[in-house]
Amino acid sequence: MVRVRIMGDTDVPAAAEIRVRGWQKAYSGIVPGSCLDAMSTEETARRTRERLADPAGTTTDLVAVTEDHEILGWAAYGPNPDAGWTLHALYVRPDRIGTGVGRALLAAVHEAVGPGAAVELWVLRDNARARRFYELAGYAPDGAEEQEEYDKVPVTELRYRRASAPPSGAAVQHLEARVGPVIRPEVGAVRGDSGG
Repeated sequence: MVRVRIMGDTDVPAAAEIRVRGWQKAYSGIVPGSCLDAMSTEETARRTRERLADPAGTTTDLVAVTEDHEILGWAAYGPNPDAGWTLHALYVRPDRIGTGVGRALLAAVHEAVGPGAAVELWVLRDNARARRFYELAGYAPDGAEEQEEYDKVPVTELRYRRASAPPSGAAVQHLEARVGPVIRPEVGAVRGDSGG
């Protein structure tokens, strides 16, 4: 069973490892290997700790954990004055992709911001798996695109939005039957800026 809770300082190294390994797995063949190889869990952890310690930060970080407190995934979200909320990041340990961890994290974010709240996120255009994941969760591209450069290679991101609509009770029951109860995190208990 997976439980979702607010990320604490002791969770940072595992969350940083998940982010780096997640990038290396998901973005292989999309982002140049030189960028992926240069990623550092130590640097990611340092930046995350700085962000979490910032009292002016507005991002909330969640982790998905097993009953044995093993961290399987990480998500970060925060308010967006133009769109309601932004999902800044959602990463699952590569060996746990497809097991319901990502769905549990996303459901916890939706529950925390309000089941019918509007949420936006950015996803790499060529990351078909992530796009399918978000589309199945009710997100759709809204036509906005941005380009980032990684070692002079342009990579296109698409903005996805979830319209303000509450999930059906049956959908929530199905998710909880698959991954266990989704615990509503206390919004704002841990804050910072996204840090990617």
